[in-house]
Amino acid sequence: MVVARRRPLLRLGLPRDPASSSHITGFLVTTLATVIVTRLLLELTGFPQLGGGGVHISHVLWGGLLMALAFIGLMTFIGPVARRVSVVVSGIGFGLFIDEIGKFVTSDYDYFWEPTAALIYLVVIALGLFADVLQRRHPRDPAEYLAAAADQAVAGLAGGFSARERTRARWYLSRAGDAPGADEVRALLDSVEHDADEVPDPIGATSTWVVAASRWLVRARWVPWVTVAILVVTSVVTLARGIYGWTASDAEPVWLVAGILLSGLASTAFAVVGLVRVRRDREAGYRWFRRAALVALLVTQIFLFRLSPWDATIGLLVDLVILGVVAAELDVIADDRTTSPVG
Repeated sequence: MVVARRRPLLRLGLPRDPASSSHITGFLVTTLATVIVTRLLLELTGFPQLGGGGVHISHVLWGGLLMALAFIGLMTFIGPVARRVSVVVSGIGFGLFIDEIGKFVTSDYDYFWEPTAALIYLVVIALGLFADVLQRRHPRDPAEYLAAAADQAVAGLAGGFSARERTRARWYLSRAGDAPGADEVRALLDSVEHDADEVPDPIGATSTWVVAASRWLVRARWVPWVTVAILVVTSVVTLARGIYGWTASDAEPVWLVAGILLSGLASTAFAVVGLVRVRRDREAGYRWFRRAALVALLVTQIFLFRLSPWDATIGLLVDLVILGVVAAELDVIADDRTTSPVG
């Protein structure tokens, strides 16, 4: 009777991994980094041709090979370690694959097709939003946390638990509450031997470092304000760029200029609202700043990549830093609210 009331995916044996957001973020960041590094190396080396006698081995083939290796790894090994390694391998593979998208959407096989950068960025953003919908469509069921704790035990049963892995597994179990099977999984975790060696987790280690760095930055009270100032300035500059393009340039498509203008206007408006509200309600103000950063990251950058890929790459890095600092500030605000005495 309990199983019958569960959502369809759970009844099909498809619980969501609580760590999937970190995995998917790592996959997409690795993809973008691979594209940027590949383009840079090809530029520095003069776009060499691998092969001869009419044969050219494109790096899309290496990308497909790496993605296939990631899939084989996932189908061969069970437990969380295989997923962590596959994040990096598949991210590099997908980056090499999608970097050559211009060749496959143009009739003349044009690797240098101008909209390529915008299209790559759009695909990455679309995948990220789709993954976010899968994660947030329903609140996570206790059974999903229980399944994650049992999945964590898979690696422990084979190689033992480090202190970090045991803590992670017990946290999943605590979120499962009294879900059927919780006592059995608890006993399973207790039976796992201790192992001081940490299992590979490059994405988790990077995420921990980024969060720690962001928290360290916002402890200096001037850093969030400088970040907000940069956000406002970049929003205004984008808006001015759109206005200039609308009035003075006939070279760029109307849809491109209109996209920059409208997204720049929205980002600037959100930043201004944040400035107005932040002195009365710090949390509300920073939520508006986050909206401004998200518009710049998810919308404006797509048009800027079409206009000037390398300038947009710099803008992307700036937007990511801004969003990270704003998110860290919101976390600190939330922590202050929960730890401050009531009354």
